[in-house]
Amino acid sequence: ELRPASLGDVPSAKTELLREIVLQAIDSNRRMLLFSQFTGMLKLIEPWLKEQGIPYEYLDGATKNRLDKVNRFNADPSIPIFLISLKAGGTGLNLTGADTVIHYDQWWNPMVEDQATDRTHRIGQLNTVTAIKLVARHTVEEKILKLQDEKRELFNQLVGGAQSRLGELTAEDFEFLLG
Repeated sequence: ELRPASLGDVPSAKTELLREIVLQAIDSNRRMLLFSQFTGMLKLIEPWLKEQGIPYEYLDGATKNRLDKVNRFNADPSIPIFLISLKAGGTGLNLTGADTVIHYDQWWNPMVEDQATDRTHRIGQLNTVTAIKLVARHTVEEKILKLQDEKRELFNQLVGGAQSRLGELTAEDFEFLLG
């Protein structure tokens, strides 16, 4: 498993920006989902939340009582942030208690990130949802965003092209396909 280096006393502009976003969001009564592909990164954020006295929920692949945590977050507006492993939080969760999604780091597959963001776009969501991606310039993350864009474009070409060509199928084509 890839793990981020320990931040220790080394300042991190990205982490400082995250802290600023979190504090501003709390001041604005926003509720956040914070996704990272690295559970180690989430574990680095936890002590700061505790130090600031910010209540939170946490979910990764090892979490046993997932539904309890989700229900608690959705029902309790005093919990402003939910730390979630990208892989653990990408499917099967209904997190309509949030109105802000933050992706701390990027995943090469844009569909995984989209699924994670979609946890807030569910039946029962009453708020406009804001999604934020934190990306450091001139890094691998920038290249990952480019790769995501290319994968999305390829997907759209394949799916879009298939839909436009369905009308071109003849009766013989259908007979061959179903015969």
